[in-house]
Amino acid sequence: MAISRQEENDAFRIFVRNRNSSVVDQLVADINKEIEKRIDCTQCGACCRGLMINVTNDEATQLSKHLDMSTSEFKHKYIEVSNGGQFIINTIPCHFLNDNKCTVYENRFNECREFPHLNKNNFADRLFGTLIHYSICPIIFNVIEQLKIELNFFSENKNS
Repeated sequence: MAISRQEENDAFRIFVRNRNSSVVDQLVADINKEIEKRIDCTQCGACCRGLMINVTNDEATQLSKHLDMSTSEFKHKYIEVSNGGQFIINTIPCHFLNDNKCTVYENRFNECREFPHLNKNNFADRLFGTLIHYSICPIIFNVIEQLKIELNFFSENKNS
């Protein structure tokens, strides 16, 4: 369905940019709050199987302590440095995914905690990046589809 809706979603990105940003941000947060209640991420785990995760030095230190290993040992085993100098998890799927559950959930990285990033401001400016995950994340898919309805996207774009 995501592939078949690519043109629609491209038009939706333009549509959202022409809306009041604070209204859109609030709608997304409200919709997300309802959708998240209905989605069990442990039934999916696609984000953990497919996303590259950035890690801060502090996060690496914190998780290495949790795993009872030195930070250098942790980095050697689980982290690589990107061309831009950022720390990233060195394998996809994530090392810490087991049976669609995070084995270090209480100590997971900030990017993992915040995904799918729908509670952040400036949704319109981040919509392109959000749509990249539209096909893998049921929360994103459902929030976007409900947002289209709430913003009357279909009635205003009948000829698109």
